[in-house]
Amino acid sequence: MAKNAQVVVEPTAKKKNKWVQIRRDKWMYLLLLPGFLYFVIFKIVPLWGIFIAMKNYYAGVPFFKAEWVGLANFIKFFSSNQFLQLLKNTLIISGMNIIFFFPLPIILALLLNEVRVQWYKKALQTLVYVPHFVSMVVIASITFMLLKEASSETTTGGAIYEITKQLTGTGEQWLSGKIAIYWVLLFQNIWKETGWGTIIFLAALAGVDVEQYEAAIVDGASRLQQLVYITVPAIMSTVVTMFILRMGSVLDTGFEQIILMQNSLNKSSTETFDTYVYNIGRVAGNYGYSTAVGLFKSVVSLCCIQAANRLAKHAGQAGLF
Repeated sequence: MAKNAQVVVEPTAKKKNKWVQIRRDKWMYLLLLPGFLYFVIFKIVPLWGIFIAMKNYYAGVPFFKAEWVGLANFIKFFSSNQFLQLLKNTLIISGMNIIFFFPLPIILALLLNEVRVQWYKKALQTLVYVPHFVSMVVIASITFMLLKEASSETTTGGAIYEITKQLTGTGEQWLSGKIAIYWVLLFQNIWKETGWGTIIFLAALAGVDVEQYEAAIVDGASRLQQLVYITVPAIMSTVVTMFILRMGSVLDTGFEQIILMQNSLNKSSTETFDTYVYNIGRVAGNYGYSTAVGLFKSVVSLCCIQAANRLAKHAGQAGLF
């Protein structure tokens, strides 16, 4: 009986202690209120809008009067000829960013961490951060000026186009090529975001215990051995976390960048889920169908995060949750 009484009383005591703690730290909890209200109002409440995906909803039609079609929008999308092409284009662009772009901020952060002259290190960090603040419109304009092709209206093309023309005899069709445009998009991302991406990894490197390096130096470890056996393992958890988050946006390819670089010649290669949702929803006004496509993206992103998190835990890492 004593044991049973203890089982009944213990949860009540814990609950009372929680309320005592909340009352004691009420001002600290009050500071959370603005952030909590932000997520409720702008993230949770708008979730009712996913029901638009189950309706034949167009601009100008009252929401509750729109025809309920169930999964018809999803069936129409998955059975269309555009689905596989959109999936292919999206995965190619996103896959190239994961393979070629994702490791670069890590490598650059490791290189910057090895710079011992502080003023020189800060100057380098400033220089590599600057491209992040350049508008994508400006970057697209610069890209066009460098890569534009010669035509009947302009006898000379951009600087890079003319250089490749002199070297190969025929200028590379960077902006209209179905394959070349992928590399243009990748290089834009690398130039713009590599430096900015080092911030998180440099912060992780700043938390590495200096005594480990001192002990390694005493044991005769070289700079390369310190990098391999101390630095890299110390930031591995951060790398895994960033990779999991990146997998959550595997179907996000950067709407602004692609819509600026897209033209009639490369559209078959650059039409992704992001631009397709814009064209169907915003331009054509078919909000029900475009919401279904957007909801498909969200579900796939959630599944990718779960899969990447499980994979990280199987590999011995802490994972994201």
